[in-house]
Amino acid sequence: MKDFSKVIKYATIDVGSNAIRLLISNIYFHDSELFSTKNSLVRVPIRLGQDAFKNGKISKKNISRLLDSMKSFKLLMKVHNVDKYLAYATSALRSSSNGKKIIDLIKENSNIKIEIISGTKEARLITNNPAFSTKSKTFCFIDVGGGSTELTLIKNNIVLISKSFKIGGVRLINNLVDKSTWNEFGNWIENNLCDKRNIEVVALGGNINKIFKLSGNKIGEPLSINLINSTINDLEKMSFFNKMITLKLNPDRVDVIVPAGKIYQFVLNKMDVKEITVPKIGLADGMVHELMNEL
Repeated sequence: MKDFSKVIKYATIDVGSNAIRLLISNIYFHDSELFSTKNSLVRVPIRLGQDAFKNGKISKKNISRLLDSMKSFKLLMKVHNVDKYLAYATSALRSSSNGKKIIDLIKENSNIKIEIISGTKEARLITNNPAFSTKSKTFCFIDVGGGSTELTLIKNNIVLISKSFKIGGVRLINNLVDKSTWNEFGNWIENNLCDKRNIEVVALGGNINKIFKLSGNKIGEPLSINLINSTINDLEKMSFFNKMITLKLNPDRVDVIVPAGKIYQFVLNKMDVKEITVPKIGLADGMVHELMNEL
């Protein structure tokens, strides 16, 4: 491990289907251990999945917005004196016929190198967190994004089984998930996740984080399936305007939160789970740990 006496900064960029994020973290070494704390987070609501899943490629307009965002991220990393960065793209660029071209354009115009990763790698990174390394439990992670849902069983930091499905909030609002995909999803859950013992179910993603907050659940306490159901039912009854004004939801969150919530409901009902943990971590956090492992 490299020895350093001062705080350094790492940046992680998550190019998702509903938004892109830049997370800047403080990394420091204390008592022979590495720690990270969040310095700042920038979220830009470019819905790449709207193009990718409906048309098979990213539009010129969103390519331009993505390029501008990456140039901005490059400047933010510069003024923060970021020591190292990592940038990954997920379902939207995986599904786009022009994904490779976009990656090359970003490298040419902003000098940011982005890697398009598989759903399996995405799941591994998200679950790569010391908080889930206890030997006494098996963890089941449910990560619902705009374009895909990853289900992963992990124990002792070892992935036992993992599967990515083309089911996500942006796909659902565009009616792009057919019955056969839902059937495959449900069958896989029944065959691989049901009847397991001593499992803690962990839900990840911006939508479940927001559902947790709106539910009024006490921070640090498990979120019950009953409270998830009642919160989603309340959201379904509210108008677009009230969700934005009363609940202060971002416009790009308003239309996907209920469809994404129904994916969580589907999995939890199949597993007959009564409560879940919502730790508010994501891909960008897992990427931080990947960078820290290089020290």
